[in-house]
Amino acid sequence: MDTQTLVRLLDLTGIAVFALSGALMAVRLRQTLVTASFFALVTGVGGGSVRDLLIGAPVFWVQDGAIGAVCIAIALVVWVTPERWWQGQLLEWADAVGLAAYAVFGTAKALAWGVAPVPALMMGVITGCVGGTIRDILAGVPSIIMRPEIYVTAAALASGLFLVLTWLGVATSVAAVAGAASGFVLRGAAIRWSLALPTYRGRPESR
Repeated sequence: MDTQTLVRLLDLTGIAVFALSGALMAVRLRQTLVTASFFALVTGVGGGSVRDLLIGAPVFWVQDGAIGAVCIAIALVVWVTPERWWQGQLLEWADAVGLAAYAVFGTAKALAWGVAPVPALMMGVITGCVGGTIRDILAGVPSIIMRPEIYVTAAALASGLFLVLTWLGVATSVAAVAGAASGFVLRGAAIRWSLALPTYRGRPESR
């Protein structure tokens, strides 16, 4: 598989699974098909839209009409299929896949547009995290980024490992797979074992 195909696959994977997580959130809240489609769209393209605006690139889904259609199609599939298909932690696992794949893709695209490595890493984190954040805000539920459970760190790991491996001369396709896999494993471990970073406790009061 050539690099361009792999990067495109990561892009579509991130969009599709984030759209799935958005649609799942809407149907769990007993919303209409229109609302489920809207959730799927904004979750699927939210992070990438913010990234493109920040790096000065054309907003990707405006240039490619098929992306919006895919998001709406995913919402329709979720809407017409039995609820038992979507029970359990599927939303969390779908979000984990999207987080890892999209973080790597966001970094790769930022680099391709001439962004320096450190800001490119940040673009990867934004690409991976913003869609899910928008979904949670619209649904009125506590956003995952406001909880100590590992989330943003997994996106940073995916982006950072991709950057380091490419800097070391590893083939872009290998670096992309390794970065996405590492981010997914870390996020998956957080889902499975409730891994979390320590929270700020402040300094003890003097007596």
